[in-house]
Amino acid sequence: MVVVVVLAVLAVVAVLVAAHWYVWRRLVRDTTAAPGPARRLGTVAIILLPVLSVGAMTSSRSEAPFLLQQALAWPGFLWLATLLYLVLALGVAEAGRPLLRRCLARRDATENTPEPTTPTEPREPFATGTTPSATAETTPGAVEKTPTAAETTPAAAGTTPGTATVTATASTPVSAPPSTTASTASTASAATAAPAGPSRRLFVSRVVGGAAATAGLATVGYGTYGVLRGPRVKRVTVPLAKLPRSAHGFRIAVVSDIHLGPILGSGHSRRIVHAINSTRPDLIAVVGDMVDGSVQDLGPAAAPLAGLEARHGSFFVTGNHEYFSGAAAWVDHVRELGMRPLENERVEIAGFDLAGVNDIAGESEGDGPDFVKALGDRDPARASVLLAHQPVVIHDAVRHGVDLQLSGHTHGGQVWPGSLLAGFANPTVAGLERYEDTQLYVSRGAGAWGPPVRVGAPSDITVVELASRQA
Repeated sequence: MVVVVVLAVLAVVAVLVAAHWYVWRRLVRDTTAAPGPARRLGTVAIILLPVLSVGAMTSSRSEAPFLLQQALAWPGFLWLATLLYLVLALGVAEAGRPLLRRCLARRDATENTPEPTTPTEPREPFATGTTPSATAETTPGAVEKTPTAAETTPAAAGTTPGTATVTATASTPVSAPPSTTASTASTASAATAAPAGPSRRLFVSRVVGGAAATAGLATVGYGTYGVLRGPRVKRVTVPLAKLPRSAHGFRIAVVSDIHLGPILGSGHSRRIVHAINSTRPDLIAVVGDMVDGSVQDLGPAAAPLAGLEARHGSFFVTGNHEYFSGAAAWVDHVRELGMRPLENERVEIAGFDLAGVNDIAGESEGDGPDFVKALGDRDPARASVLLAHQPVVIHDAVRHGVDLQLSGHTHGGQVWPGSLLAGFANPTVAGLERYEDTQLYVSRGAGAWGPPVRVGAPSDITVVELASRQA
């Protein structure tokens, strides 16, 4: 068992190291022209941020000072979410990298191609024995010129007899050879098209890296806003065959996974209390994972929960994070807040039985779920509703004839693609499903664990309205 744990830890470390190296390569090394301040700053950030993440994850379990936990939590946990979406965005952007290079290469090739020019016919020199007058006669619009004696006398001209001499005047344009002109034009065109600044590879890296970074950061920003804004209220109607007509329309406000801690504090609690009380429920069910820390550190953050109001009261069951935070102390504190803990016990509500079991994480402390104690001696003719933090106990609920189980724990996956992974460990990730004669409803939760980010799994508080088939 120890070997398996060590191998799993090493695998996780290897994945994290590879992810950080990939992000550094694409966003730091490939986007900087040469070693300099920008590359050094990016390298320091890639080294420092994972250190903060490890500190954020270990500080709460090591009972570090709460102020230190808060200082590490925001940058450390947010970086984990940012790293995930940077890697995903860069992976998607890899497909666009060769396409962008090909487009730039095609554009450069088009710009560097010289425009076709009309060739100019060279002027024919005067043939031997021809006279200017003869040439003038063949040229349209030419003016005949009478040669002087000096021009016709070989000795005066200094030429050999039988050879005609043409003297260029200042008014006669001199054309450069065609080859020289084409070469000069080609050189000028190449000089104009030569790229100034970053090379094509550097330009592509900056465009692709910038787009991926923008997409990743925007996703994390939107997901953080969704958590800090507070949960939205959902409404679900669940028909129960055994529910009497007198209990038809009974409303239970289900809230799970509040996760008060170094990031989510009293402001988060007040938003939840306001959202629940605005629905005017008949009963409130807090289905575990209320806190991530001790009563000493988080008592003030949980204080607003004393304002929860419901006609039949508020009930609480433990989640796995309560056992990480001192479950016994929190059970006592919950009573002080006006909630009733259901520790493997049952109460009779008008028209049905309400039962609650401890979380399976309590088994390590000898305080796990006990379905026989909670449900063993009840009247099977009465409808029953069970509060259990983790959906995986649904099969125990089926064996004990529970009509409806209310759970949380999964967060709906919290961040995509976490929903795909959550499906491997839980029978239901979110929503209402039926298992034989038992129905299971799983809330996505009202808070967030680790990164205060939700993507594809918005937080919720669910009002479950029980419906009688006899009505």
